[in-house]
Formats: sequence, structure tokens, C-alpha cells
Amino acid sequence: MSKTLNLIKTNASNPKVWIVAGITVAGIIVVAETRRRRKKAMIIKREDFGAFMERFELIPFPQPPPPAAKLPLLGLTFAIKDIFDVKGHATGFGNPDWQRTHEVADKTAVVVTALLKNGAKCVGKTVMDELAFGITGENKHYGTPTNPNMPSNVPGGSSSGSAVAVAAELVDFALGTDTIGCVRVPASFCGILGFRPSHGAVSTIGVLPNSQSLDAIGWFARDPSILHRVGNVLLQLKAVEPRRGRHLVFADDLFQLSKVPKQKTVHVISKAVEKLSGYQLPKHVNFCQFIASNVPSLKGFFQHSTNLQNGISALQALSSAMVSLQRYEFKTNHEEWLKDVKPRLGPEVSRCVLAAINNTYENVKSLYKVRTEMRAATQSLLKDDGILVIPTIADPPLKLKKGSSTEFHDRACALLSVASMSGCCQVSVPLGEHDGCPISVSFVTYHGADKFLLDTVLDMYASLQEQVSMASNSAPLPDLNGNMDASELLKEKVFPPLTSPNI
Repeated sequence: MSKTLNLIKTNASNPKVWIVAGITVAGIIVVAETRRRRKKAMIIKREDFGAFMERFELIPFPQPPPPAAKLPLLGLTFAIKDIFDVKGHATGFGNPDWQRTHEVADKTAVVVTALLKNGAKCVGKTVMDELAFGITGENKHYGTPTNPNMPSNVPGGSSSGSAVAVAAELVDFALGTDTIGCVRVPASFCGILGFRPSHGAVSTIGVLPNSQSLDAIGWFARDPSILHRVGNVLLQLKAVEPRRGRHLVFADDLFQLSKVPKQKTVHVISKAVEKLSGYQLPKHVNFCQFIASNVPSLKGFFQHSTNLQNGISALQALSSAMVSLQRYEFKTNHEEWLKDVKPRLGPEVSRCVLAAINNTYENVKSLYKVRTEMRAATQSLLKDDGILVIPTIADPPLKLKKGSSTEFHDRACALLSVASMSGCCQVSVPLGEHDGCPISVSFVTYHGADKFLLDTVLDMYASLQEQVSMASNSAPLPDLNGNMDASELLKEKVFPPLTSPNI
């Protein structure tokens, strides 16, 4: 600008100079106005924490006249991941090239219609990791939804926008999908409830597949009663079921993977159930030793696994089988489209896709055999009243744009593989904070026991939060997470000694 003024002073009588000056000043004004508008647009976008891909309203079905009962979800709002079909809208799968090359849906997904029929209003589609790959929630094309609790950290994925919409109180609940943790991880990172139902328990008609043997429709809520009400609708559960006793089973070895002190997880849960009726004394188990003995098909996957701390090799083998199964089915589902379209993908998603497409899968039957044996093993362990207690994820949310390390991914998948490969139902429950990061723990029970698990969360939640408050105000206890001897001393002799195979 100063050069322009000097030019005017020197050549004040030259009309061409005044034209150049005018153009320069106008250009500066245009640039400034463009920047202002972009900044305003970003502010408007971030008013919804960047959670939404598309805003619209799907009006719920009308309430039937009396004496009909009140619709169970009347007055509630929800959002859906950009993986669910909505009539008249193109399903984007988190990627603009997918959206560009596919027609608008001619029907709405069965699960969305069920929610509308029961009184809930849908208010839009949410951002997701491309093609439902990834656990950070970052999207190269549409931006990363802002974690309301930790804006500088990732929200978790792939159902990132749905989790953020709930955590930011933009909706009462939201739908996501969970393949290898896509509901459980964002629920944990955003400090809300996240439910992954038993595999196949909720219809996937009208939902794009990533890996159909692992995919499950899940949902988020802040309130356990809303989580429960949505579950009753989607799972078509009976309103009343006879009350059963409950037996918590702590996977001591898996808590050694977590960076959160046991005082804020195991201790909180143990104290919470002391005050509740119908809960037997907790049991303790070395879960990796159990699955090593009861899932014999895992032996073929040990050679592909890397070493995790504390010798969790059996769980890493399970994780390796899970990732191989996901990649095999993803390749089967989408290889043709990927080769035809050559879509633009973010770097981490691109690596996952290339690994899936370029691999050859010679022993596919063993992947499905592990899954079958894992389901039988968890049923044997938990019987009719058992609930396995594990950390949802081992590490706190990563910083934005840092990318996930191999270690982070391996530690996450090791824990997430339990429910994904067994098909069991799992719920992630927030337990306050540690070092400024959200804490969560997960309850897992056998395939088909979804109502039992939802009832348990509703029953325990208030007592859990009371204990969380007390733990946050108490002096810290010695951290025994890494002390195997202390863990052994905690165990009750309820399971016979288990011998691991030579590996």
C-alpha cells in the first residue's frame, strides 16, 4: 500500500497512475472482504462443531389418537452418519467421489424409518471417516468435527460427526456404524455413551457396508434412559423382562494396557455395584490366557502379530484376524468401484484401502472360524449373567493432524477386537476425566443379550457417576496397572487354571 502512495505522489498528474492505484486499492478491499466472508463461513460452520454434512428435517410419524400409547421417542431429535440412505438424498460414504458417482437413494434405511415411526425427528447427516475406515474421525474433504470436550484433539471415528452432535447437545441421540470400533472410540473420546449391539441384531438394509461380518448399527446418547429407549425401538425388545442377577468379570490383563489408573476405573465400578442389589461379587480373569486356550484357530495369526506390552499376544492375534477380515470383505464389496473411479482419499484411508485391495487372502475360512470360536468362548465365559469389564480404548485422544501411530492403532484394535470378532454387544460408558482427558470403560456381554446390557447401564449409571465424583475428590491410590503380581492377588479362584498353547 505504501508503494502505491509513493507512486501517486511522484506521478500525481498522470491519470494512468490513478487508475492503477484504484485497481490496487479495490483489489485489497476484495481480498479483505473475501477473507472476512471465509472467516464468517468457518464460524457459521463451526456453530454445529463441524458435525453435519447436510442439514434437513425428516418429520416423525404422527402420534396415534388415544387410547394409543405415547410414541416412545416422541419429542427427541437425532442425526445419522453419512452411511445411511435417505430417500431423495445421495449417500456420501464420507467421500465426494462416492457421492458424485452414485444416484440418490430411492428408499430410506430401515433403521431410520423405525425411529421416525416411533416419534423421533431426524435433523441431518453427519461427517464420517471416508468409506468408514479410520478411528480418529478426521476427514480430508469435509473437515474434522470438533470434539466439544477437547477441541485440540480428535473426536474419534469413523462415526465422528454423530458422536460430536450428541456431545455438543445438538441432538438427543445419533446413529453410527461400528465395524472395528467406529462407535465405541468416538463415544469414549467425546465422553458420551455409545452402544454397539450384537452383530445382526439391527437391520442394515439401506446402510452402506464396510465389512458385513463386522458391521453393526450403533447409537450415541448422553442420557442412559435415551440410550435405553432407542435400544428398545431398534432391537424390538419386550418392555418388561424378569430381573436377573449380574456378575461382573474384570479382565485384569486388559486394564494393564490402559494409561488410566485403576482407581478411576476398576475401583469406581467395584464400589458402584456394592450399593446395588442383584450384583454378585466381581470375578477376575486373565482374558488373553482364556482366549488363547479357547479359540484354537488363533494359532495361525500369532506369526503376523507384533508384541504388545505385558504379553497380550493372543489379543493382538485376534486383532490381526479382525483387520484381515475387514480388509477382505471391503475388497470384495468395493474393489471394482475403487479401480474404476480412483477416488481422492486422505493419506491414512488411502493406506488402509491399498492394504485391502493389494492383499491376497488365501485362508479366508480361518477368519470366519476365529469369529465362530470367539463367540462360543465368550458365551462360555459369561454364561447367562456375566458382563465382561474392559477399557474401551487404551490411549487418550490424539492431537489433531498428528496422525495415528502404529502403536496407537495396535493398542486400540487389540481391545476393540473383543466385541467385533465375537459379535457380542458392548457399551462404552464415560467415567469422568484423567489428566484432562475423558475416561471410559466398556461392558461386554454375550451375543443376543442386548436388553440385559442396556438394563444394566440404566441400573448402574447413577451409582457409577456418584463414585466418579467421589474418586475425583479423593487422594490418589497406588497405581497397580502394571503390577502383574498385584493383579494376581486380586483374582478370585473362580476359573480353572488356563494353559496357553506354545506360541
